[in-house]
Amino acid sequence: MSTSSSPRIQHPGLAQKIMSAAEAAALIPAGANIGMSGFTGAGYPKQVPQALAARIEAEHAAGRPFQVNVWTGASTAPELDGALAKVNGIHQRLPFQSDPICRDKINAGEVHYLDIHLSHVAQHAWFGFLGPMQVAVVEVLGILPDGRLIPSSAVGNNKTWLEIADKVILEVNSLPPIEMEGMHDIYYGTAIPPRRQPIHLTQATERIGEPYLRVDPSKVIAVVQTHQRDRDTAFAKPDAVSNQIAAHIIDFLAHEVKVGRLPKNMLPLQSGVGNVANAVLAGLLDGPFDELLGFTEVLQDGMLELIKRGKMTAASATAISLSSEALKDFNEHIAFYRDRIVLRPQEISNHPELVRRLGVIAMNAMIEADIYGNINSTHVMGSAMMNGIGGSGDYARNGYLSFFVTPSVAKGGKVSCIVPMVSHVDHTEHDTQIIVTEQGLADLRGLSPRQRAQVIIDKCAHPDFRPLLQDYFDRARSKGAQHTPHILGEALSWHERCLATGSMLP
Repeated sequence: MSTSSSPRIQHPGLAQKIMSAAEAAALIPAGANIGMSGFTGAGYPKQVPQALAARIEAEHAAGRPFQVNVWTGASTAPELDGALAKVNGIHQRLPFQSDPICRDKINAGEVHYLDIHLSHVAQHAWFGFLGPMQVAVVEVLGILPDGRLIPSSAVGNNKTWLEIADKVILEVNSLPPIEMEGMHDIYYGTAIPPRRQPIHLTQATERIGEPYLRVDPSKVIAVVQTHQRDRDTAFAKPDAVSNQIAAHIIDFLAHEVKVGRLPKNMLPLQSGVGNVANAVLAGLLDGPFDELLGFTEVLQDGMLELIKRGKMTAASATAISLSSEALKDFNEHIAFYRDRIVLRPQEISNHPELVRRLGVIAMNAMIEADIYGNINSTHVMGSAMMNGIGGSGDYARNGYLSFFVTPSVAKGGKVSCIVPMVSHVDHTEHDTQIIVTEQGLADLRGLSPRQRAQVIIDKCAHPDFRPLLQDYFDRARSKGAQHTPHILGEALSWHERCLATGSMLP
């Protein structure tokens, strides 16, 4: 790759530090805590992680141990998580991932994984809970003459990484449109207790910061030029199940407006990542709501389409992660979207104080729910990590309304997503308001555990499993304490049967 300066690198001193990805990777020590940019397949470094993986592979071939600890905003892409995991280069990973190779290493016990609420990561790093950060590797779109940085398609934890890292490597990506400049709002008013002050954000899309990231130029040890797109986020077209889930949610929201518990244009929307979440947003295109606002983590195809069609006025997020078709539209109409999208650090996008103040309506996916409303978002059969908790807990506990959604069954109908007891708890019954499957919607507000159980069984369970759940609940009520009736010897028997036979059905 050429090391000549591009028009996007305007700081004379930093232009002198341009080098190849391999040369930059050679500056990263073994055992380092590395803060990588990236959030849900957007804004991650493209070249340095691959060069680091090649270096690690060579070190291992020579019989020398070499691993690093990788901290990010959320998930990245095969060029980062996949490349480093493939060569056994990751000792510890946090706070969220979705790469299949990395997942396999985690579940094989070869990678130590810290699954952390996304709102906690920056502050835990600032507090020193995670140890020092030796190197930050951050993608940006450009470097201004005074050294300020134009953020990329994801802000994530980049502000914090640039501040706390001993050394910084910048990847300057010239492929995304430079017209994204001005879309970002980087807030520099956070502090460590007891010096914290209120965050003065009272509207979902108001600006409280500045358009650029800051970095001490003396800490920058390398600048690497790239010209690569983000991971292509492919979404399946909404199927019948997703459309039914979306219809239940939209009917419920319309009822909340009718009875006066929501304004006509609702409250700011948060939507988790995935096909079901996108289907819900797609359903809002034909829904009765206008002048919507978004206050979310990742702006995906569904929310972009709402903005394009005029159903959503504006949206705040920490990253943009789009399919190829949606990205083409975004790039072609960048001026239109720049006026309607704000990208913030995730310590703002996921801040519990702000989620509660704004009254966010949260919609997140889950793996399974139990009959009392406890939610498993992360583990398959109790032990195997899927992706991580992400920001769902930040929104679920603090949102004005909180939905957890899933198809009622998985694995071709062999696995029920409504079970007697979840095999792992990420969100307790105390943080769960509404559960939705294609079968129906269970509004759990104001209900005791036994009332919740009956509503969840009646409304959300698949017909193949509903009688089994009812039988379990009835027998549990015939013995023991009656506040939250359980038969402990059977509570996880469905999972045990699935592990033994491949099906939860008897």
